[in-house]
Amino acid sequence: MSGETRREKFVELAEKRVSRAIKDIRLIGNLSNNGNYSYTDADVKKIHRTLAEELKVLKSRFESGRGESGPAFKL
Repeated sequence: MSGETRREKFVELAEKRVSRAIKDIRLIGNLSNNGNYSYTDADVKKIHRTLAEELKVLKSRFESGRGESGPAFKL
């Protein structure tokens, strides 16, 4: 890793990826503006359920040290 330790690489990537995830979650929240978008309660529940499930998968992967990602999200 050309002079960079595994820890330094983890910190660098974690900061970038978590910041990007937070930004994207906030952008998803912007979809709640029903002046600009039309959605159903079922759509909202599916988004909530999918994000909650992905967080569970994330936690599990860190606890076990490995894991698989699920399929892409579709409404």
